[in-house]
Amino acid sequence: MRIYLAKRLLLIVPTLLGVASLVFVIMRVIPGDVALLILGGDSGQIDRAQLAAMHRQLGLDQPLVVQFGTWLWGVVRFDFGTSLWTGRPVVEELLIRLPLSLELAFLATGVSVLIAIPLGMLAAARQDTWVDYVVRVVSIGGLAIPSFWVGILVILLLVIYFGWGPPLEFTPPWVDPWANFQQMVWPVITVGYRYAAVTTRMTRSTVLEVLREDYIRTAWAKGLAERVIVIRHALKNAMLPVITLIGTEFAFLIGGLVVTETVFTLNGVGRFVVDAVAHRDYPVVQALVFVIAFGFVIVNLLIDLTYAWFDPRIRYR
Repeated sequence: MRIYLAKRLLLIVPTLLGVASLVFVIMRVIPGDVALLILGGDSGQIDRAQLAAMHRQLGLDQPLVVQFGTWLWGVVRFDFGTSLWTGRPVVEELLIRLPLSLELAFLATGVSVLIAIPLGMLAAARQDTWVDYVVRVVSIGGLAIPSFWVGILVILLLVIYFGWGPPLEFTPPWVDPWANFQQMVWPVITVGYRYAAVTTRMTRSTVLEVLREDYIRTAWAKGLAERVIVIRHALKNAMLPVITLIGTEFAFLIGGLVVTETVFTLNGVGRFVVDAVAHRDYPVVQALVFVIAFGFVIVNLLIDLTYAWFDPRIRYR
């Protein structure tokens, strides 16, 4: 296990380096100049000397290799540079928004798991009954309706019938738990329902597949209780694909909830990425993509380690 962990941790370095290189190249290829955006004009209206001075101030006059090397050296020192648009350190900007996105991702994943696994297991155990049909309708509805549309409907109903509106400023749970709950409860339910639908379908399919195995038939023949067969024997052996899906969804949620964050006025990482791309804020985009990629790598590693806990037959060397 130690050798496997060492190899996986070493593989993180080339993976993140490749992601950083790709994003660096893409951001320089797309049209637009952050210096022009800051100066508030186009190339025909801005003085060339003024534009060149802004390029020197932002460090954009350096060769691309030098810019990339400088940024990588900063990453090694946990310094992602300064935002070209706001003029503040990228780490400060990230620390403002990352707790919100992490809280939303954790809570939405928790809601998804609490809804999906019991419903998927129940639908599989009661296949082709009214319970199975209800679960399928609910899960297909979650797949068909985008989460941001559910969020808009929730806000409209709350505003019309209860006069409630989403708070405009994020309150951390350690500052005011009740205010934080008021702000996060509806986004969490909206996003959690959407991802619960996917996980429910996966849980139902994998449990159904396991229930057809020979050792399950043997357990039925021995007279074991249905609860013991489904939960202890079938569910645990059906969880590996479900764990993969849950982990992938969690990693995506950290930076992939742009529209939901916009609907509920949440200033999270997703909105920050879009704003940074719109402003051609190279250090911010590179830092955010780097952090999100690091999250994906760590989540995938944790998923692989969880496999060994659920299935003792899996051994890593």
